[in-house]
Amino acid sequence: MEKREFVASLVAGGCAGMCADLTLFPLDTIKTRLQSQQGFHKAGGFRGIYAGVPSAAVGSFPNAAAFFVTYEYTKSLLGISAAFAAPHAAPVSHMLAASLGEIVACLIRVPTEVVKQRTQASPSSTTYNMLLATLKEEGVRGLYRGYGSTVLREIPFSLVQFPLWEYLKTLWSRRQGHTLHSWQSAVCGAFAGTVAAFVTTPLDVAKTRIMLAKAGSATASGSIPTVLYDVWRSKGLPGLFAGSIPRIAFISVGGFIFLGAYEKVRHTLL
Repeated sequence: MEKREFVASLVAGGCAGMCADLTLFPLDTIKTRLQSQQGFHKAGGFRGIYAGVPSAAVGSFPNAAAFFVTYEYTKSLLGISAAFAAPHAAPVSHMLAASLGEIVACLIRVPTEVVKQRTQASPSSTTYNMLLATLKEEGVRGLYRGYGSTVLREIPFSLVQFPLWEYLKTLWSRRQGHTLHSWQSAVCGAFAGTVAAFVTTPLDVAKTRIMLAKAGSATASGSIPTVLYDVWRSKGLPGLFAGSIPRIAFISVGGFIFLGAYEKVRHTLL
């Protein structure tokens, strides 16, 4: 991967992340409150839907930049290998690149996500106060609570979204006989995001419950299967898909903005 491509992926990824996260933040707040253990209204309802936005603003650029740099670098590295050079091996290459990208990006995403979601579920508090409270109660480890569940949510999501996005781009490009415009890449991103968002909603519910649980509680230290079983037992199938509508709306529109902006900025820089 050349230095120029590295810088393009870094800047384009960061800009795309900020555009998507800040534009659609209210939908993310609604989704978090629908999934919280205390219920939508007790978590704040429609009040203070920008609670936690500073955390998202700080984390968006480095998180998305880290993902795309890792994704593009891994793709280029695997492309050199004879095993991944064949067209039929492309989806596997995209899956591996996206999975590695998520593992790296989550090192930045999880601390900002913990603070953001706790502030969203307690709108009377501020992002700064929530950060201090988390550090005081649980230390730095508290900021990484839910890292495993976040990675286990993001990897299946990316295993669906990115190979599907790349496939749809290739298919559309082949049919029209030339490279796609950025808006066409954005449409492919929206469709791929919708499918991925729906199938991974239960994992997102588990991740939100683990991050919002009180320190020392069974949920806070629980595994994804345990948390999902508890949700299933208390709220059934609707509980497992709580917040699915705002999540799908967030990710489909977010996929349009995120992947469309990424392609546009990257092509401009290259």
